[in-house]
Amino acid sequence: MELFETINTRNSVSKVKADSLPRDFIEKLLDAGNRAPNHFKVRPWRFFVLTGNARNKLGDAMAASQHYRFPDLPQEGLDKTRALPLRAPVIIAVGIDKPVEPKVIEVENISAVSAACQNILLAAHALGLGAIWRTGEWARDSKVKEFFGFSEDQYIAGFIYVGYPDVVSEQTVKPSFVDRTVWMEN
Repeated sequence: MELFETINTRNSVSKVKADSLPRDFIEKLLDAGNRAPNHFKVRPWRFFVLTGNARNKLGDAMAASQHYRFPDLPQEGLDKTRALPLRAPVIIAVGIDKPVEPKVIEVENISAVSAACQNILLAAHALGLGAIWRTGEWARDSKVKEFFGFSEDQYIAGFIYVGYPDVVSEQTVKPSFVDRTVWMEN
């Protein structure tokens, strides 16, 4: 797929088949993420690839956190949370390293990891896969961070759910860049 076609036709795909993906496809996604630009070449991303039962373990961690915060939540609510990671055969959780060198600024690491996530999404689309980048409360949850070995003050950029599309994705009409652009020529 040609680059501009890939960029212009990529959409978030929230419904994918349960079929597993070949490992080489997953590695191509990770390689694409690893090629993102980053200041000082610190490669601040951490990729956690969850397949098979690892997705159940993440669901258990999410449900345990939810139960801790909302002890009166009915079992159905916990079960629904527990099933969230099962929406795709592969989840790539993307974490962000905190800067350890004084010259490295945290926002640059966050920006680099965001670029890595976009590269993964574009690579998935180019491979004919469906993918969606999810953030929300689970990316900020202390128990979920702990599951991945992160400290409370570290960030999870999100979870990229990947699989073979199970729906025909309609092309989303995106607004033009015009109202977000200032030309400064003189």
